Amino acid sequence: MTVKLRSEVNVEETWNLKDLFETEEAFNQAIKNLTEAVDQFVEKHKGKITDAVSAIHALKDYEKIYEMVIPAGTYASLSLSTDQTNDEAQMRASKFDSTAAKVFSKVSFLNSELSELPAETIEEAMNESAEFKNYLEKLLLFKPHQLHPEVEKTLAAFQSSFDAPYGLYNTTKLVDMNFGEFEVNGKMYPLSYNIFEGSLEADPDAEVRRAAYKAFYDKLKDYQHTTAKTYDAHLQTEKTTSDLRGFDNIFESLLFDQQVDRELYNRQIDLIMSELAPHMRKYAKLLQKVHGLDKMTFADLKIPLDPTFEPKITVEESRKYMQDGLQIMGEDYINMVNRSFDERWIDFAQNKGKSTGAFCSSPYGVHPYILISWSGSMDDVFVLAHELGHAGHFYNAHKNQNVFNSRPSLYFIEAPSTMNEMLMANHLLKNSDDPRFKRWVISAIIARTYYHNFVTHLLEAAYQRKVYERIDAGESVNAGILNTYKRSVLEEFWGEDVEIQEGAELTWMRQPHYYMGLYPYTYSAGLTISTQVSQRILKEGQPAVNAWLEVLQAGGTKTPVELSKMAGVDITTEQPLRDTIAFIGSLIEQLETLTNEIEVGSN
Repeated sequence: MTVKLRSEVNVEETWNLKDLFETEEAFNQAIKNLTEAVDQFVEKHKGKITDAVSAIHALKDYEKIYEMVIPAGTYASLSLSTDQTNDEAQMRASKFDSTAAKVFSKVSFLNSELSELPAETIEEAMNESAEFKNYLEKLLLFKPHQLHPEVEKTLAAFQSSFDAPYGLYNTTKLVDMNFGEFEVNGKMYPLSYNIFEGSLEADPDAEVRRAAYKAFYDKLKDYQHTTAKTYDAHLQTEKTTSDLRGFDNIFESLLFDQQVDRELYNRQIDLIMSELAPHMRKYAKLLQKVHGLDKMTFADLKIPLDPTFEPKITVEESRKYMQDGLQIMGEDYINMVNRSFDERWIDFAQNKGKSTGAFCSSPYGVHPYILISWSGSMDDVFVLAHELGHAGHFYNAHKNQNVFNSRPSLYFIEAPSTMNEMLMANHLLKNSDDPRFKRWVISAIIARTYYHNFVTHLLEAAYQRKVYERIDAGESVNAGILNTYKRSVLEEFWGEDVEIQEGAELTWMRQPHYYMGLYPYTYSAGLTISTQVSQRILKEGQPAVNAWLEVLQAGGTKTPVELSKMAGVDITTEQPLRDTIAFIGSLIEQLETLTNEIEVGSN
């Protein structure tokens, strides 16, 4: 068995990018049209934004340009994400990046001229055109950090260069790294990023799992210095930008667009590191006991609690899970779910060069696209529910908001996605009293929903904070420093209950999130919100669902605090987080109780 090439996968397992552009010629024409529209925009508005009326006219024309950029950028990005080895896709993405840099450099005068207007003029424009109120409010907040127009133009022109480290990271990871095969007891197993993360990392056979772990991390080790240098280049760009714009520190700079303060950021990391760790160590010991392991190692943390009960789930069977688990969200939402299958919004295939993990891209004016590498496990069902949560969010937001108002703060972005995982779990638990089935569902919630979002991404965040503190102090990082930071975070969280064996320190190489600012901690922030709202839905039913749908439709018109309050959660206090950690603890206690029941029943 070998990893398939993209050309060898079934087209029905792939997404249909023709909804973006029917042909390559259409894409090239769109790039040409965009370039011409920008030149016309510059001629029409540059140096002429002097009052509220001219500001509104310029924003209306800019809105049209922004709506032209999105499908072209999405097409270039998505076609590359399914096969990073494809020369044509690489060149297309580069062409778009170059065009986008020129576009945003040319139109950078817009924010510069708007920022130079008196505050009362901007307020007048906000009053006369509610659709741009949100855009202008953010502009006013950013005004102290706005640089000279020529500097802004130059920075925008260099954007594709600033984004280069992320592209280099993906090329190293998905093109240059060849994992080959590994052998266990005379049998050869193929290995790749997607195969390791999709199945081998959780293989019930300890010999296979640990051998896969060693082979995987041995290959990562070969590329640690290049990857570290790439990451440092990205960090230095962020630090320089933060200093240029006059932020007090890099954290303030990166949290600015998230519309939250550092207290919320630190609280999320500190409380989970200290108070969730004992619960998760208990879960690790339960895994060790059930599987009869000689010791619990980092390589064993992803194994299912009851692998013999794990059904293999086909793509079509997953649709039924989505329909049943998410039906509480209403007919329109389920229609969106069905369309995602029928109209090929989802890329299920496993192939060489495909991006790892899963994501949802939601281009304004089209429909969402979901990338996942389907292996047929229950984990995949929760991952798909998660990504459909993103899709449902922007499906609702795009229908109710303009392109400037549809996207909320990054802090809130993972709440709708993790909400779907909770709804799926609630549905499954409600429909069976069988102890083994209940244990399977609860263990899936812990192993997928909470481990992934409250452990994996949170440990990324704790490590990332150490990195940024170093960068903020004017220093750099290399592979040795990053390895030390990552190992220290893993050892602090797992204590003596889990052996952090050689290779685990290289886990920092696996995630692209470090190239997306302070993103990792937002997973636990979003899941804190969705855990509380899902409990409210269990108690109140339809009124709570209706409130949640209103939150989705609000898009980015409110801050994370305001959106959470709409859903009945006050994130200005630590109570929702403490309640969520306690809820996770109660689930692990249920797993212990159910395991004892099952063991007694089988004797």
